[in-house]
Amino acid sequence: MYIPEQFLMENDSIFQFVKDNSFGILISKIDGTLSGTHLPLLVSADHKYLIGHFAKPNPQKNSQNKEVLCIFSGPHCYISPSWYESNHSVPTWNYTAVHIKGILTYIEDPIEIQKSLELLVKTFETETSSYRWSEVDPNYLRGLQNGIVPFQIQITHCEGKEKLSQNHSIERRKLVIQNLERMPGENEKAIANLMKKSLDQNS
Repeated sequence: MYIPEQFLMENDSIFQFVKDNSFGILISKIDGTLSGTHLPLLVSADHKYLIGHFAKPNPQKNSQNKEVLCIFSGPHCYISPSWYESNHSVPTWNYTAVHIKGILTYIEDPIEIQKSLELLVKTFETETSSYRWSEVDPNYLRGLQNGIVPFQIQITHCEGKEKLSQNHSIERRKLVIQNLERMPGENEKAIANLMKKSLDQNS
């Protein structure tokens, strides 16, 4: 990913970003062509692995022992030059994203498979949810597990980008924030909040 220095995400923030934006895109080369799957990916406690699973019919299950790229996207929005103090500029897009590369291997230990699936449910179910993984019929679960290919990705490289108008003056960035806060969309409001935090770090 092309990342000018001023847009570089701090390493300490990358894994929290993935936890907050865990529905990613896994890209690998299968039979000489690139393929992508949209799926949730969890970060292991030691930050060494991403954990997920394919549907068994998915051709990307054949990514065993191959390098894969996982892309995670956060808030993003259009930035209009009409918001600046001068029209001598061009439109742009502010956004946040993380790329993680690694080697994909299958999870074959039944206990580890069970743990990975249970962790997936615990991560996304709310505390008030009536759904309990432990209460699901074990025979039903075994049948479902036969239809998936659980995997882990040993992380070899990760990088993050926060493009939040850091290449513009503080005054201009404040104008952008003011205009984004007037917009109805959640992405615009999220970028405005991130831009505020970025300004605070510079002050």
